[in-house]
Amino acid sequence: MLVLVTGGTGFIGAHSVAAIRRAGHQVRLLIRDPAQLSPALSPLGVDPAEVEHAIGDVTDPLAVRNAITGADALLHAAGSYSFDSRRYPAMQATNVTGTAVVLEQARAAGLDPIVHVSTFGALLPTTMPRLTPDAQVGSPRETYLRSKAAADTIARQHQADGAPLTITYPLATIGPHDLRVGDQTTRLRNTLRGLMPIWPDGGFPIGDVRDVARLHAAVLNPGGEPRRLFAPGRYVSSREYRATLRAATGRRLPSLTLPAAGMLPVGHLTTLVQRVAPVHIPAEYGAIYTCWAANGVQVDNTDTELLLGGPGIPLERTLADTVRWLYTTGRLSARHAGRLSA
Repeated sequence: MLVLVTGGTGFIGAHSVAAIRRAGHQVRLLIRDPAQLSPALSPLGVDPAEVEHAIGDVTDPLAVRNAITGADALLHAAGSYSFDSRRYPAMQATNVTGTAVVLEQARAAGLDPIVHVSTFGALLPTTMPRLTPDAQVGSPRETYLRSKAAADTIARQHQADGAPLTITYPLATIGPHDLRVGDQTTRLRNTLRGLMPIWPDGGFPIGDVRDVARLHAAVLNPGGEPRRLFAPGRYVSSREYRATLRAATGRRLPSLTLPAAGMLPVGHLTTLVQRVAPVHIPAEYGAIYTCWAANGVQVDNTDTELLLGGPGIPLERTLADTVRWLYTTGRLSARHAGRLSA
């Protein structure tokens, strides 16, 4: 099977390409910059020479149509993920417009299956203590999550029309080999560097990128019904997250915990300042909002565990592997990595 992958040089996308190749499929990437192929795929054991690529943007219908020609299936993993307010225009274009273009072209070409990568945050806020992937799309008060909710609505409409479309819902995703050092990895790195002395209470579901990739490879079967699946993982409070990181690194990592609701105005202020500030400010509204909106929310990934044969990688291993990767690639000092630098 030839699988077209959008976002294939991103964090989730690159890991998914590696898993899809291991499953025996051929891969074609729709990318804007071919120079990103080797840095993104080679560390994951994928020879870029064995992967086709087409140059173009997901918002360009002609480029998408050309890339789809001859493909059998689609993994739409392209997305702009950040709580940085400077990236708001890119989020709207890639996450909403790009999704509309890609899914429409994939359906017109008769691809089967079509897999759309959403996020659990598209279902926030919720009053459900145990969130299912069939819960209604949320109305989050945060720009990135709002753009993903809009994209999720587009994907669900295609499902309602009978398209062979699977929607996956990764949790807050972290793990090694995050080439662009995205928001989750940056948060971990900033914690170890002492740049996050204050944390909101609450928490959110967390999963390992390698488990997300396994899920994407596992759902690439034609002829199935439309379905929705959470990626592996579980709810982790902000206190447990820091405690796990302390245990892994052997460091004290002193920090103060404040009510998330009380920190939301600070996050609003950061959003305004960030639009003109030349550097990234760690106190992001989106992260605070997610801790508040997802507080105590357990995700029901029973169907995913049945599909993959069990639960995902434990949090302890995920954080430890990520810290080791940050250290070995020079993104963390030995002092910051603690005992994981040994």
